[in-house]
Amino acid sequence: MSDQVVQTIDTELRDRILHGLGELLPRVLKRDLPEIPENACLFDDLGLTSASIIELILEIEEALDIQVDVEQIGEDDLRSVTSLADYVAGHVIAED
Repeated sequence: MSDQVVQTIDTELRDRILHGLGELLPRVLKRDLPEIPENACLFDDLGLTSASIIELILEIEEALDIQVDVEQIGEDDLRSVTSLADYVAGHVIAED
């Protein structure tokens, strides 16, 4: 048995995040984008920077009225649109 912690991901929220990313990426990048494949690399394919990633996460939080724990975000979580959506869906901070 592995010691890895398995994050439970709310698939409905993940779908909303993916949809939101599709709408927010052109705004954050300040340019039109053709349809964005879910496996698009955030840095190489889309040209995001670490600063624009932060802006993108803040935009997602605002658009979906959620708060995301970014303390543990890692390089692998920022590899693609899908990995970012998985991270965000798995690291929403529950409001008290």
